[in-house]
Amino acid sequence: MTARQSRLLALVAGLLIALSMPPWGFWPGALLGSALFISLSAERNRDRFMLGLIFGISWFGPTTAWMYFLTAPGYVIAVAFFAALHACAAAIARDSKIAKIGAHSLVEMIRLVAPFGGIPLATLGISQANGPLLPVARLGGVPLLTLVVFTIGALVTELRATWNTSTRPSRSWMASATTVTALLAIAIAAPTGSDLEPINVAAIQGGGRQGTSALEVPSIDVTYAHLAASQLVRHSDQVDMVLWPENAIDVNRQPFGDSTVADLVRGEASRLQAPFVIGVTEDAEFVYDVEPGNFVNAQYVVMPDGAIGDRYVKVIKVPFGEYIPFRSLLESLGAPVGLIPKDAISGRGPAVVDVPDVSTLGVVISWEVFFGSRARNAVRSGGEIIVNPTNGASYTWTIVQSQQVASSRLRAVETGRWVLQVAPTGYSATVDPSGNVLERSEISEQRVLFATPIRRTGSTIYTWLGDLPFAVIAMVLTCLPLVWSRRSPSPDHRSQATPSSLS
Repeated sequence: MTARQSRLLALVAGLLIALSMPPWGFWPGALLGSALFISLSAERNRDRFMLGLIFGISWFGPTTAWMYFLTAPGYVIAVAFFAALHACAAAIARDSKIAKIGAHSLVEMIRLVAPFGGIPLATLGISQANGPLLPVARLGGVPLLTLVVFTIGALVTELRATWNTSTRPSRSWMASATTVTALLAIAIAAPTGSDLEPINVAAIQGGGRQGTSALEVPSIDVTYAHLAASQLVRHSDQVDMVLWPENAIDVNRQPFGDSTVADLVRGEASRLQAPFVIGVTEDAEFVYDVEPGNFVNAQYVVMPDGAIGDRYVKVIKVPFGEYIPFRSLLESLGAPVGLIPKDAISGRGPAVVDVPDVSTLGVVISWEVFFGSRARNAVRSGGEIIVNPTNGASYTWTIVQSQQVASSRLRAVETGRWVLQVAPTGYSATVDPSGNVLERSEISEQRVLFATPIRRTGSTIYTWLGDLPFAVIAMVLTCLPLVWSRRSPSPDHRSQATPSSLS
């Protein structure tokens, strides 16, 4: 195979993985794409690096295209960075299938934590939210799901090789296939927690035009839209709780509890005799002992008697969206940092809020739903239902919104909890612990989703294990072929060696 042909196949492999992502959702594409890429080989490191780079660009170019409308330079940098990570993995792994499984899985796990606390956009795990491998997330979340997808890709290449040569499958092939099958069987049968009683929730989507920024739509208009939608809920509906999305209220220069909009929410809570759980953007000095000039992104509980109850402040902030890393340096270079004039302050508590006489809610605000660690924190802190208040109103098209629904499905399966996602302009959705989307709004519509999630206790295997064991496995798989090559027998004894066909 020529270098040009290999590069063309690397391009096709990346596009197949992109096709597996929402909003397209052809989940077999991830398996086919990983198989095709793993089958490629090259003699020189720079050629392998180039194959990985092409693979990454064709994967992340389409799946992060929404970034172009926010910042074209940022989009180019992000795609190049993600692609470069997989290019490095390809160079390190050389032509070992085992090392390729480990190195490319490790890259995906690194993206969960770095840089800037993690940038888990268009991860391989998201591609399987609509596929039969989704239950694997109960055992190991996105890290194990990623390992399984790349392993199946390697097994497909082995099956094709044995078919073409009319040889019997190797023992390592059979062992790997058996392991994947066993993992899926265990995942399907694994415990997911215990049911308590259901609650009645009205999730409010205020509606409005998609692809608009906060500079184009006054925050008070967003608040009024959600108040209007809340009035569609009647007292006879007997809801236990009303849920509003992220950024539904923006308060400046005063505490939320002293604001006029807080009084409006109190009126609705009193009318329905149900607590409101609402997204509030507020000056940070009214929440923490910090200097003026920054803000917090919080979810508040407003009780029917008007009291301001518990509060959760978002912990994982969006880099270049809620804060500017290296602000002074970028400003000196002429970057438009003024588009984000203030930085968000991270929260300091567990990912839960207590809604008296209703439930202890696990809260993952917007960006946080892409991180399995936050939902895991919510469950380990007593969360019985997970809510994902989000705001995708500024994103053109539906790439982000559909990938966020897929992430909510992953978090539901990982934790064994119901997940309620609610957004100002969509998508809002109800997801059960098996990852099924029971109801979903349309983009831009004004909508009340009436949901009856069941409070749950207990843990899945993933909430107990976390991500670290699978990162260790990925590192071992990456390093094993290097160890084998150093311990390979001398030329006189090679005929007695039985190397793994996967290496």
